[in-house]
Amino acid sequence: MFGISYWFLPAFSGCVWLGTLLGMLGGWVANGEPQYPWMDGQTIAFISHVGATYWGKPLFIAGSATAQVAFVLSFISERWLRHRGRLTHNYTTAEKALSVCASIFAVIGACGLILLTIFDTRRYPPVHEAMLAVFIAGYIISAIFICAEYQRLGIFYREYRILRASFWIKLTFIIVEIALAIAFGVTQYRTADNSAAIIEWIIALMYIFYTWSFIIDFLPATRTKHKDHRFPPVRAADDEMAMNTQHQGSMTNGPVYSSGGHYGDTESHGSQQPMQQGERAGPSQNF
Repeated sequence: MFGISYWFLPAFSGCVWLGTLLGMLGGWVANGEPQYPWMDGQTIAFISHVGATYWGKPLFIAGSATAQVAFVLSFISERWLRHRGRLTHNYTTAEKALSVCASIFAVIGACGLILLTIFDTRRYPPVHEAMLAVFIAGYIISAIFICAEYQRLGIFYREYRILRASFWIKLTFIIVEIALAIAFGVTQYRTADNSAAIIEWIIALMYIFYTWSFIIDFLPATRTKHKDHRFPPVRAADDEMAMNTQHQGSMTNGPVYSSGGHYGDTESHGSQQPMQQGERAGPSQNF
């Protein structure tokens, strides 16, 4: 992609969001940690409080919009790379559906974040709070869908540990973010605004690590630019047929002929692994 690998998208998105948060927090501290009129007497500012100032709002809007566009492009790129064989193919239609749902809710979450920066807490508090809920819910639901996709991919492609690692990272994010979101809601309900503000900053920082977790998802694509190095397509129906054939062979003590679910221009060992050019097949294990 323009000479830059796809892992740059989540890396760039996370760095922009980190820079936005540090710029807003640093600006508030540099100004003497002021208590704005819309802070209702609390001493620790919410991100939204800083984002409602004359200097914070442009930074909040620009940083959020840039980070979200790059992150949404990460979801779209992931779907495209799997389709092209640059990443492991989705094994079943269910995984494709999970990927699409994850992308849709990521777009919803991104829209929620961008809109809450526009409708600031100073002038539009009800809309701002609603968009905050959309942002948090959108990305948590998106993470659940993509976590489910990677869990299924990890089952079908056990030889690729990177899928398992990505699954556990995203699952950790889901658990931690849900716990923090509950704590945020409870502290706000009890009007412990300073505690709620601290939790909000933590949630925002945790989101950066979730964004960066997509870097490892794109790493295999750095080695599959050439068509000869791409993942061969799979068909689940073929593997089901292969399993039935294996079962029938076991029942009759006869030979089994199966090449698994991969199909393409390369030969196969019968275990869903393509043979490299010049490699010779080993002796059959069926006799």
